[in-house]
Amino acid sequence: MTAPVLDAPALETLVSAAVAAPSVHNTQPWRFRLVPETSVLEVRAATERALPVTDPQGRALHVSVGAAVLNLRTAARHLGWAPEVRLLPDPGEPGLLAGVRLDEPAPCRLPAVDALYDAIWRRHSARSPFTGPPVPAGALAGLAEAARAEDAELLLPDEEETARLLRLTAEAERRNTVDPAQRAESRHWLQGRRPGARPYGIPAAALGPQDADGRLPMRDFGALAPERHLPPTRFEAHPRIAVLLTRGDGPEDWLRAGLALEHVLLAATVHGVRASLLHQAMEWRFLRWEARDARHGPAFAQMLIRLGYGPEGAPTPRLPAAEVIDG
Repeated sequence: MTAPVLDAPALETLVSAAVAAPSVHNTQPWRFRLVPETSVLEVRAATERALPVTDPQGRALHVSVGAAVLNLRTAARHLGWAPEVRLLPDPGEPGLLAGVRLDEPAPCRLPAVDALYDAIWRRHSARSPFTGPPVPAGALAGLAEAARAEDAELLLPDEEETARLLRLTAEAERRNTVDPAQRAESRHWLQGRRPGARPYGIPAAALGPQDADGRLPMRDFGALAPERHLPPTRFEAHPRIAVLLTRGDGPEDWLRAGLALEHVLLAATVHGVRASLLHQAMEWRFLRWEARDARHGPAFAQMLIRLGYGPEGAPTPRLPAAEVIDG
């Protein structure tokens, strides 16, 4: 392969792929800086777009940045590099969450990498009811393998455990909608409610319908903006929920959870499987602790993922690459 060149178009492609990652409330809490002397693309936390009420520890911010790093790594491989990713490379700079070295060409081009790269631009959260057949075991096994590739685990609970997790999610959603601080922070991120709104925050496309049967507690952004509330509809009777787990629960584990989450979501897109994220219970410490299944040993829940077949989700706006590159 011809050695890739780290020029301005390549940098824009890399960062555009990175910012296509999901983030809580579409905050896009990342910034990038190229160090030409070392060919390292640094990924930093954009703390001005943090969520101090919803995410006081910064766990969700780290997960979001980890997802962006997975996209960046995938794009680098697609362009012909063999990227070296280091998480938390400098203990003296806690805001520097990752560094991606881009000085070695890849020995060959892999079709699987190109398929994941193509999925970056097609992946969207699907908040509508799933209407297709159950996700087959082979596809689910592929998603679990994607999580394992990033040192995480994707647990597929049975129907009884799924019902328990959905009850925890419903309790978290109730708390989110009645807690004044949570409501105020979420309302602040609704697009159209902030002066001079930028291309981040919660767009109208995120205000999906609620389950008329009350079985599946989707995040009800419409409760924050009654004028935008959609009529309820019936969701799938037997939701397929997956639990993303890590063995530790520190900043590096949160970053790895983000890498695993995005790898799972891209693999699902390749398989034609839609996904949406049930993050509510992760935002309350004791509910997040309850979301783990003690039968599977010590592990920490980082995300609940709803999987199925149905309409493609609507894209949410992203900051232009130029606005998140320093220097």
